[in-house]
Amino acid sequence: MNVPTIRSYPNSQGWRLVAAYCLLIAASCPAAVAQEPHVVNARMRSVSAAAGLAIAFHSILSSEAGPAWVGYAVPVVPGNHQMCCNVLVSEFSENGCGRCRLEGRDGEEGGQAVNRGGERTVKLEAPPNFLVLYRVAAGKVEKIRTFSLECELDAGGLPLIWLTEVRPADSVAWLSSFAKAGQAGVEGEGESGEDDHLSSAAVTAVAFHADNAAERALEGFVASGQPARLREHAAFWLGEARGQQGYETLKRLAQSDPDDHFREKVVFDLYVSQEPGAVDSIIAVAHHDSSARVRGQALFWLAQKAGKKAEATISEAIANDPETEVKKHAVFALSQLPKDEGVPLLIQVAKTNTNGAVRKQAMFWLGQSRDPRALAFFEEVLSH
Repeated sequence: MNVPTIRSYPNSQGWRLVAAYCLLIAASCPAAVAQEPHVVNARMRSVSAAAGLAIAFHSILSSEAGPAWVGYAVPVVPGNHQMCCNVLVSEFSENGCGRCRLEGRDGEEGGQAVNRGGERTVKLEAPPNFLVLYRVAAGKVEKIRTFSLECELDAGGLPLIWLTEVRPADSVAWLSSFAKAGQAGVEGEGESGEDDHLSSAAVTAVAFHADNAAERALEGFVASGQPARLREHAAFWLGEARGQQGYETLKRLAQSDPDDHFREKVVFDLYVSQEPGAVDSIIAVAHHDSSARVRGQALFWLAQKAGKKAEATISEAIANDPETEVKKHAVFALSQLPKDEGVPLLIQVAKTNTNGAVRKQAMFWLGQSRDPRALAFFEEVLSH
């Protein structure tokens, strides 16, 4: 389409033509309808949430008799986060999202992908928003689901109430009420079943909001004194989805949180973080954490994450850590390195380490490696 220039026309006519052109572009641009979900088999109607998301929901819950779905779109954090059916991956799949059933068939859990070949599309860029859907029935929320905007959803003939004018901060606050309510029971007792499932789904949905309110909510979820499951789930998403800000929170938790078990979980959350400083933070844990178990966990994930930095830190732990169990964890970590790096180091430990338990551990993992260099080493030992 040729773009008219203002100089080509008399004053007012030129502005009218440009305005008309802009309207035409807006009408044909996908972004103009980006807020709308791709839904089939649904009785859909729109409701404004301008007065507040909680107010809109309470009105729906008090008036909707049968089961229904309620949903809206909000901005998503940067990154290619594909939320499709019951699967969430960090990069778009080869075939796109396809169609997802919200309602189960023959008693199955809803959310299976329907493989329809030609209906799948490949997206070159991640859409700017994602969908948050709630299944409501009998005056309460039963399920919370998240989907990429390009997914086609099959509502199974149920109503879908589409909320417009939803403020992201309102969405975070509404979801946070489910995240906390699901963890209100006694540890180990009230955290299973429907409420726990809602809590986990709500935390996941919060994590993908491109809004500062989400960051504050997640930091509140991981605060000392919150239920363990809530803390662990939120910490994972700080590493997986929240970039530099999430990494800074995890770094602080790894350094100062008083709960050994929780710090052990945080090491994995640092591992999944893509921030450059995450490796150095894991190394710091391996060197300095007060818990031998946490140091051992750091050595394991370090072997999966880093190259030469990992080798140096793991070898130092074998040589200098005061706990034999940590040394044994470090030997196992060597076995997780690429063979060209790990096998020579294991042979060196088996030959030279003064701790018999550590040498035995190195010999065991050399045997598991099935590497020709390990076989040659065993032949050398047996020949003397």
